Amino acid sequence: MTALIQYAWERDVDLISYLILIPAITAALLAVVPSRPFRQVLVRLAALVLAVASLYTAWTLKGPGTLAFRFESAWAEPLAIWGELALVLYMLWECRKITWAEWWIPAVIVLQEGLLLWIELSGAEPKVAQPFLFDNLSGLMVAIIGVVGSLICVYALGYMHDFAEHHHDVKDRRQAFFVVLFAFLAAMMGIVVCNHLGWLYAFWEVTTVSSFWLIGYTRTPEATRNAFRALGLNAIGGLGFVLALLYLAKLAPAPLASDPNASNFALTTLIQGGQAWVLVPACLLAFAGLAKAAQMPFSSWLLGAMVAPTPVSALLHSSTMVKAGVYLILRFGKVFQGQMAGDLLALVGGITFLVASLQAVTQSNAKRVLAYSTIANLGLIVACAGVGTPEALWAGVLLLVFHAVSKALLFLSVGTIEHKIESRDIEDMEGLLVTKPFLALVILTGLVGMFLAPFGMLISKWACMKAFVDSDPALACLLAFGSAPTLFYYAKWMGKVVAVPSGKAKADYSIHWEEKLALGILAVLTAAACALFPLLGSAFINPWLGGAGVQMPLSNLVIMVVMLGFVGLLPLSLIFKGHTLLAHRYLSGVNRDHDTAFTSSFGAARPLSTRNYYLHELLAERWLTVSGAVAAGCLIAGMLWRAL
Repeated sequence: MTALIQYAWERDVDLISYLILIPAITAALLAVVPSRPFRQVLVRLAALVLAVASLYTAWTLKGPGTLAFRFESAWAEPLAIWGELALVLYMLWECRKITWAEWWIPAVIVLQEGLLLWIELSGAEPKVAQPFLFDNLSGLMVAIIGVVGSLICVYALGYMHDFAEHHHDVKDRRQAFFVVLFAFLAAMMGIVVCNHLGWLYAFWEVTTVSSFWLIGYTRTPEATRNAFRALGLNAIGGLGFVLALLYLAKLAPAPLASDPNASNFALTTLIQGGQAWVLVPACLLAFAGLAKAAQMPFSSWLLGAMVAPTPVSALLHSSTMVKAGVYLILRFGKVFQGQMAGDLLALVGGITFLVASLQAVTQSNAKRVLAYSTIANLGLIVACAGVGTPEALWAGVLLLVFHAVSKALLFLSVGTIEHKIESRDIEDMEGLLVTKPFLALVILTGLVGMFLAPFGMLISKWACMKAFVDSDPALACLLAFGSAPTLFYYAKWMGKVVAVPSGKAKADYSIHWEEKLALGILAVLTAAACALFPLLGSAFINPWLGGAGVQMPLSNLVIMVVMLGFVGLLPLSLIFKGHTLLAHRYLSGVNRDHDTAFTSSFGAARPLSTRNYYLHELLAERWLTVSGAVAAGCLIAGMLWRAL
């Protein structure tokens, strides 16, 4: 967010390149060597190297300002053009499977690529002297992708083995699965370090195609239908990206002559603010980001992605794909500040947060609860970007970090639990604390990390509330009314996990060590992110904002540390249990069969059962979807109209 610093050390250019090359080379090796032992060793090694390289790069290059890097290569431009063309041909080839009702999907893809080729082949695309950038926001994204993404890949080794054993009707495509996973990570690294908008778009499309393949992994009719829905809605967002490139190439004024390195296609030229014409491409790129981040009216594709194996859900929802959308929108926060278009964008995020939070209340399927929660929290990040003040952007970035870690932990926990109890229904998770204590502990860590003080999501929402009250009270109301359902649906899930029903004993169950390792590390990271968030703010977020971020009083920090210490004592109570006095439950009648049933007032034996409230009649999911989509669609149209 501060002034651009030109930086050209070859060592640092190599660091940026390695972040993309490590997962890309891993994907290539996995594609040519089908051996399962080789795959297991390579995935573990690549995950470790990528995580270490990501953390090292993020810490080494952190600091105020934006670092831009020269990169001289004659093959980069042709590779981007031919790579985009290959992706389009693949998408069109896959579109032969669609029905006539989905004709619009290949039509949008063809229009999108036609405009792009016209820009590139006509020579209208300006060159970018420094095609790579790095600042503290890039550093945080690199660390999230490298660490969380790598843990998901390691987790997938054990999970996909069980998945193949449980789904004999699904062809074993594990080799291709891991190839696409690492290609996905390489593309995400490219997105967050690209200064060249043309290259960024190429990486953007790789994530679209990768998610299409991963969502449709099982090739069932439902998976195929949902994969094409994701492809079509993301293609609409991609069209907005291409229209932004078209505007920059044909209609936008030339950048200031005082900066010989400036280019209309350089992200650093656009995000500095101060030029009115930048609002047009900013809004078009925000439109692309809304589709990628599954904001209303594009949210249906993320719900459909739940048919994919759990590592795919975790990857799409936590460290990649949807984070690419909010990352791009956060980049333009300074441009949106004080603009009517920014206010409308913020309202899109606020309405999405409220509606998705209410929809999550109606769900008993754990993965759908997490999907709606993801859509809601990303809406809050979009709202922060639309407001654009330093306080709002501080809260948005903090939300992004905490959400990535906690949501990855929750999705992976649900995946393992589903394999062990053969259900992903919250009601079937009753008594996990007794039957499967390790899984209960990690999922409880993820749940409290999402809504309980002093964990990061609550701190972030406090910062959001402060920023919204100072800038837009309507957003503050949406945040307040959306946060209440969040407490409701997470608390009732948590209640099921910690319930101790009669007749259940600790079960003998095994978890692949890769799964246990990934879950354990993510649980530790969830707690560590809360304990170290002041360091996160001072070392990364505040310098990115030019020192204008949120400064929390020392007294508040002391209180949070004490609260975190008490929360940390809870697991110890499960390990060092003394003598416990068990009393019979009062079941409003005569207890029977070891408290598993009771005699009612009419003399009939009734089994003991407990269920949560889901409020289906009060909160109709379909009605909320339609009303939210219409409202968000009108606001997006207003944002684009205002910009133009």
